[in-house]
Amino acid sequence: MELFSNTFRDLENALDYSSMRQKVISQNIANVDTPNYKAKNVTTSSFKEALQASMDSYRTDQRHLKFSTKINGSAIVTQQNVTYNNNGNSVDIDKEMTALATNQIYYNAVTERLSGKFSSLQNVIRGGK
Repeated sequence: MELFSNTFRDLENALDYSSMRQKVISQNIANVDTPNYKAKNVTTSSFKEALQASMDSYRTDQRHLKFSTKINGSAIVTQQNVTYNNNGNSVDIDKEMTALATNQIYYNAVTERLSGKFSSLQNVIRGGK
C-alpha cells in the first residue's frame, strides 16, 4: 500500500506546484500595466529532483522505462534585469497567457489522474463491483 500513498503524495505535490504557478501567473497578468513591476516565475529547483527521485523509486527493474517529469520547481523568483515595456514593466502578456493555458492543461491532467486513483481505491473497497 506504500506505492499507493506515494502516488497520492506525488499528485498532491503536483497540485501544489500548479496552484503556486497559477497564483504567480495571475499576479503577473494583473500587474501588466503597473510601472516598474517585475514579472515573477516559478523556478527549477529541488522540487523537480525530489519528484523525479520519487518517481524513479517505482521502477522495479532497470529495464523498465524511466518516468520523466516536466515539473519546473517550487520557488518563486523575480526577473530583475528584464524589461519589455517603456515603463520598466517586465510582463510579456503573450508569454503569461501561454503559461496560463499550459498550467491549466497540466492541472487538468493531474486532477484527472487523481480522480482515477480515487476511483481505483473505491473499486477495491467495493470488492471489484
